[in-house]
Amino acid sequence: QVQVVESGGGLVQPGGSLRLSCAASGNIFKIGNMNWYRQTPGNQRELVAGITSSGSTNYAAFVKGRFTISRDNAKNTVYLQMNSLKPEDTAIYYCNAFVGTMTGTNFLSWGQGTQVTVSS
Repeated sequence: QVQVVESGGGLVQPGGSLRLSCAASGNIFKIGNMNWYRQTPGNQRELVAGITSSGSTNYAAFVKGRFTISRDNAKNTVYLQMNSLKPEDTAIYYCNAFVGTMTGTNFLSWGQGTQVTVSS
């Protein structure tokens, strides 16, 4: 069994910063790509940023230059540093991880999400 848990969301003023964390735990042998998505009511979940196990990153155009994704492989954790936040960044932020288990199975595991609200 694998758990993925996000943390670090909250209320922040426009122009402010937040750092999200996402930790995977359980029956883990290795973790491949880890990604951050976000979703607002009535809209599809959209990719924000992704990072491979070797540290290569990719970003959605709407966060380039403002958000930074990083990971700590020893802790099975991925981070999302969000700067210069805008009201339109308000969403539930989800993390996923491609997990390989000790028993040889591989699957994509999602967290439950953390709310980010940008408002004055």
